[in-house]
Amino acid sequence: MQNEKNLNFDRIVDRKNTYSLKYDFAVERNRPEDILPMWVADMDFPTSNFITDELKKRAEHGIFGYSEVKREYFDAVYSWMDKHFNWQPKEEWLVKTPGVVFALAMAVKAFTEKGDCVLVQQPVYYSLSEAVEDNDRVLISNDLQLESDGKYHIDFEDLERKITENNIKLFLFCSPQNPTGRVWTEEELLKVGEICQKYGVILVSDEIHQDFVFGSNRHSVFPSIKKEFEDFAIVCTSPTKTFNIAGLQISNIFIPNPALRRAFIKQVYAAGYSQCNIMGLIACETAYKYGEEWYQAVKAYIKGNIDYTRNFLKNELPEVKLIEPEGTYLL
Repeated sequence: MQNEKNLNFDRIVDRKNTYSLKYDFAVERNRPEDILPMWVADMDFPTSNFITDELKKRAEHGIFGYSEVKREYFDAVYSWMDKHFNWQPKEEWLVKTPGVVFALAMAVKAFTEKGDCVLVQQPVYYSLSEAVEDNDRVLISNDLQLESDGKYHIDFEDLERKITENNIKLFLFCSPQNPTGRVWTEEELLKVGEICQKYGVILVSDEIHQDFVFGSNRHSVFPSIKKEFEDFAIVCTSPTKTFNIAGLQISNIFIPNPALRRAFIKQVYAAGYSQCNIMGLIACETAYKYGEEWYQAVKAYIKGNIDYTRNFLKNELPEVKLIEPEGTYLL
């Protein structure tokens, strides 16, 4: 096996004129052309050369027909989840989608009706709220609380109250949490799960940032906390944030409960979607098979960027306070 080549993260890569949402569409979005594009959550680093090499091979093949994956795809995903999170999903749980946001919208359609209330925890990535409101559901927020320790915390009394008062059937949960940077502890996840279990709430856990966790913090896949949580949990994962391949549109959604899985798949089909993008499938399998070195290197580099930002704020902009990120590559 060749060595990883794309480890020089100091190298500047010009993304102008590449159809980059980040760099080529400021004017179309009524912003100055030279504005700093800090609103798009992708990296400016080339992905692993193992991924690009496999994509080149497929491009040279020249045929891009309807495609599916074999057992090797699941084995690669399984190995990553087992190695990094000590979680052993089953193959039949897996539903592939073109993205986590798409999966959130499918869950809203599958498990609620128009006019139903759906729970989120604000501040949260805006697409969770859009998946609710754009599908004619009512958004309810169990607001996270910024406490004296400088971290956001869950108000569990309010969580239970919001569920009961609004007859909540579905909870869109973000773990690790974007944008607060919280990596929920096992104790916090257990409390959340037991409340959902008590009131029959389906929990969709958006875990797309699971690979970026720092210090002594550890990410736990939600249903790994307690076996019974498999009955009502939907876990949304993807290599796209980790390996900077968001444009290839591939996500792995795990739904242990067969009835929930059937209802979810029905909505995916109703949306007119079937096979995933072949390039996304190839990139995902390759990333999880051969991307470890690149992943560890980019994670260390991002940690250095966080350290740099912390020192810059302290010395140059002390009026701006950094909320220490336990996870995600966002500040």
